[in-house]
Amino acid sequence: MIKRFNRLAIELPQPTTADPNAAAAVQELLGGKFGEMSTLNNYMFQSFNFKNKTKLKPFYDLISSITAEEFGHVELVSHTINLCLAGATKPGDPDSTPLAAAKDVRNTQHFIFAGQNALPVDSMGKAWTGENVFNSGNLILDLLHNFFLECGARTHKMRVYEMTTHPVARAMIGYLLVRGGVHVVAYAKALEVATGADVTKLIPIPSLDNRAFNETRKYEEKGVHRVLYRFSDEDYRDLEQIWKGTHPEDGGDLIVKEGIPEGGPIPEYADTPEEFAPGIFPEDFMKIAARLQQSAGIHV
Repeated sequence: MIKRFNRLAIELPQPTTADPNAAAAVQELLGGKFGEMSTLNNYMFQSFNFKNKTKLKPFYDLISSITAEEFGHVELVSHTINLCLAGATKPGDPDSTPLAAAKDVRNTQHFIFAGQNALPVDSMGKAWTGENVFNSGNLILDLLHNFFLECGARTHKMRVYEMTTHPVARAMIGYLLVRGGVHVVAYAKALEVATGADVTKLIPIPSLDNRAFNETRKYEEKGVHRVLYRFSDEDYRDLEQIWKGTHPEDGGDLIVKEGIPEGGPIPEYADTPEEFAPGIFPEDFMKIAARLQQSAGIHV
């Protein structure tokens, strides 16, 4: 079971401009083959199906904890897409074509199908599929796949970062480059424990250091790249058997932290009446409030 908190992994900046085409590119980091929906579901099914948890508990604890973090990454990328879309159109009479600007953007489904919201698709609008999940049942093979998956995800984040200057997109990507780097190192260390092979010598892939990106530096300076969160109050106590020693890039000590990142607030989204969203008007609020009061047994 996952315990949910009404916060994002980080606080995203408030956008001043919309960029629907940036939103379309960022979709790859959500619903692409190497996107956050893939990392979440790969690790989730591997943790569900893990064999011999008792003897191999440190590896089970590692995959389970990273699974929990990936749920938050899916949430973070989704809100980034929403904030890139916010304000892309303006309310107006239906005959004034208030959604006219949407017909020239890369992904019109954001406007026609989703009401200017994130979708479980890649940057070309192809729906995410369970075929992106790899769970062989062989621990070494699954760990090797996870290392490859995280390196692919890192590559795609770097490329999308270079596609857009939108501040929300870059803030999100900067953070996830750092956290994804943690997962790359974690799976490399797990492979070293399991096989004796020093996979950390391959890092970083791609070779460009995270500190080359402006939006990653503040996290690197705080040591976020050396922290693995337990994402649990009581469980997954054997993470330290794998996440220990020093970071292969800067030599800093690796740390397991209790709980979750401090995080930031969930964004509030304005009505978009031109999309008929949420479709609740002032007179409806009064009726809804009356029903809620009646349901709660409150009589005014």
